[in-house]
Amino acid sequence: MATMFCGAAPVVARSLFCRPEEDPFLLLESTLRSLQEILRRSQGMPLRRPWIEQPYGEEEITLLEEEVMPAIEQGLSRVGELDQRLLGKWGQLQLRGA
Repeated sequence: MATMFCGAAPVVARSLFCRPEEDPFLLLESTLRSLQEILRRSQGMPLRRPWIEQPYGEEEITLLEEEVMPAIEQGLSRVGELDQRLLGKWGQLQLRGA
């Protein structure tokens, strides 16, 4: 199965190339959704990290919201653009072969 990004939501399609659990972009999408949910649930409370005694406070949470999450979203958007370009090329090849 492969992921095709349609707007903000990925669409999972059957593929001979890999299974969903092998698709790093599905993992990235899942990571973004999880991070959004964690931040929503934290309601401004510090976020504990298992390997750091000091939790993420307001400054770190702001950096996650203003820098990390937009970078993930931008990466997913770019992957969607690449997918669309490849799908367009594949469609052209299909039309030529028909």
